[in-house]
Amino acid sequence: MADIASTVESLPSGASLLDRKKRMPTWIDGAIVFAALLGGLGYIALHVVRDLGNIVIVSIWPYALLGVALLIALSFEFVNGFHDTANAVATVIYTHSLEPNIAVVWSGLCNLAGVLTSPLGVAFTIITLLPVELILRVSSGSGYAMVFALLIAAILWNLGTWWLGLPASSTHTMTGSIIGVGVANQLLNGTSGTSGVDWSQAGKVFEVLAVSPIVGFGCAALLFFLSKLTLRFPALYEAPKDNTPPPWPIRLLLVLTCSGVSFFHGSNDGQKGMGLIMLILIGTIPTAYALNHAPSARELQNFIAVSEQAAAVVNAHTDKTAILGPDARAELTDYLRTKQLQPVTLTALRELIRDLEGDVKAYGDYKSVPAAQQTNVRNDMYVSSETIRLLEKSHASAFSPAEEVILSNYKIEIDKATKFIPTWVKVAVALALGLGTMVGWKRIVVTVGEKIGKAHLTYAQGACAELVAMGTIFAADNFGLPVSTTHVLSSGVAGTMAANRSGLQWATVRNIAAAWVFTLPAAALLSGLLFALFRQFTS
Repeated sequence: MADIASTVESLPSGASLLDRKKRMPTWIDGAIVFAALLGGLGYIALHVVRDLGNIVIVSIWPYALLGVALLIALSFEFVNGFHDTANAVATVIYTHSLEPNIAVVWSGLCNLAGVLTSPLGVAFTIITLLPVELILRVSSGSGYAMVFALLIAAILWNLGTWWLGLPASSTHTMTGSIIGVGVANQLLNGTSGTSGVDWSQAGKVFEVLAVSPIVGFGCAALLFFLSKLTLRFPALYEAPKDNTPPPWPIRLLLVLTCSGVSFFHGSNDGQKGMGLIMLILIGTIPTAYALNHAPSARELQNFIAVSEQAAAVVNAHTDKTAILGPDARAELTDYLRTKQLQPVTLTALRELIRDLEGDVKAYGDYKSVPAAQQTNVRNDMYVSSETIRLLEKSHASAFSPAEEVILSNYKIEIDKATKFIPTWVKVAVALALGLGTMVGWKRIVVTVGEKIGKAHLTYAQGACAELVAMGTIFAADNFGLPVSTTHVLSSGVAGTMAANRSGLQWATVRNIAAAWVFTLPAAALLSGLLFALFRQFTS
């Protein structure tokens, strides 16, 4: 502890250990940023041109709207880099294990790897929080108002908390923004039959966001306590000194934990923006992005076979006296909105399954579906998939285990056509995250390293907090749930301070807790107001 105290006392009042770090020349930073930006934009442009190559341009308006929407969506990921990715590099920068410009580039590469290999469950969990009719009408004025409102609200709140140096959660912010749009949509439409938030899905997200800081605090404290009992390596429990890097075993450990947090951050947080970007692409250029054009002929034949099995299963449970109206999709949309199974619900599901099977047989593959029908086919697939998900969860239709397997297989096949994300979108998100970290890393790094505990962060404390963050995000990925890197890591740092009896700076802890409490309602209110405003111009 004396070493820590002497290190702190040697600094001027209000100074940070980072102020004494000699960075590489500024032109090197600029060259790294420029090379990453140029390479990423070139890759993105090449693939976008290829995607749009066979589309006849009737109006420039959708493309202009696409450009604005993508700019806003990627701006959210850029600002996300200030918060969450900065947490990933906090320990390696603060402990001088890597220079800042090297650390953020390396973190960006790990984020890219995480984004590219992500299972995509989180991206579509976020989407299911939105009102179903806004998802189906994403190319309408209300759909654009939804996307713009929630993204701009999230950006504004993230910028505000970043300016104050608070490790606020981008996951919390995005969830709050989505809830605000859903509630505003329901209030604005009154009793017209529109839906608000899918509270069952929101409840699962709330549970994860509420539990993750407790997990971070408790697990990091326990891991640090166990390390002190088992790892007799005094240097591991010292704070950084001046510009001196730690011994190489500690340095390697910190670089590995930084890499792991960055990778899993990309695999989880990167997906939140990707899901919204896909909504934008579907809404503006459905011909290219409404359906996945990649499935092979063999996969399509498998879809047809599974469709026949699924239709037979559903047909066995239909009410033969129910009279189906003219629009099967509307019936299923109503079921998704109300969660109330009606006699006609399964009849509508059976008809959509048969219609989609007929479409695939008639057109041969998804890219051959006429441009005017791409959105309709996608919407039919989406409501069919969501209906099966809700039926399986509620067990309202008493399918047998064997029948549930058939329906699950059908859902998997149908999701291949609608729940996909082009590689260039993943690259764009990873690039935005990395560039955001390069620009705004220092505020959050100083908070994590020096302002949570009364003593500066030691090597072991940083490693324990990041190991817990890695494990928590990995678990959330496997369950397809969004989790806050910020909350887990900052609470993990606090847990190690408590385990080390170093003491906590309660002013910082209170500020972080206040941001944690107020982020969701503040983002919800802001996005709701923006949605109501934008609806005046787009409805």
